[in-house]
Amino acid sequence: MLVGPKYKICKRLGNGVFEKCQTQKFALSEGRRGKKQGSRRGASDYGRQLLEMQRVRFTYGMPERQLYRYVKESRAGKTGDPTGPLFANLELRLDNAVYRLGFASTRRLARQLVAHGHITVNRERATIPSRILSVGDEIGVREGSKRSIYMQNLLEELPNRTVPSWLTRDTSALTAKIVALPTRDSAESLANLSAVIEFYSR
Repeated sequence: MLVGPKYKICKRLGNGVFEKCQTQKFALSEGRRGKKQGSRRGASDYGRQLLEMQRVRFTYGMPERQLYRYVKESRAGKTGDPTGPLFANLELRLDNAVYRLGFASTRRLARQLVAHGHITVNRERATIPSRILSVGDEIGVREGSKRSIYMQNLLEELPNRTVPSWLTRDTSALTAKIVALPTRDSAESLANLSAVIEFYSR
């Protein structure tokens, strides 16, 4: 998915959208900017919903049609809160799981690792970043890729990278397993998913 200048997008949607904006320098810059601008006029419901939709799209790096499909699937259940299934689908994307495991420092890099064939699912090469995983799926680094300089450096850094409770990781083997469905309290939620669902319910 092509995106514009990342700092401009972060200023509009929040610093959590891209990892490169999650710095003290960016936060201080935004603080000064906020003081100069003062309070903004209240946005309309549509404007707030649109903002949340864009925040999710850019955070997870997906086209809008894909997000719409996720929302449609989450609303297919007749009972329960649809934000739960929507959040689970977002977190269970293969590229996001690779990022959450610490195999990549950004979701964009995680997508590249998957697309270039460095990642396996259930011991078979997987090349589709948007693939939705299931509980019990095993994720790993392809044997041939483990010898790369990137992976050798990763082995040194990985012990310092924590994983959410729905994942388990064997750091030395560069393998992992999905042991539970992601829940809203198992990872930071950067957007109001209820607003995203409302956006597509108009």
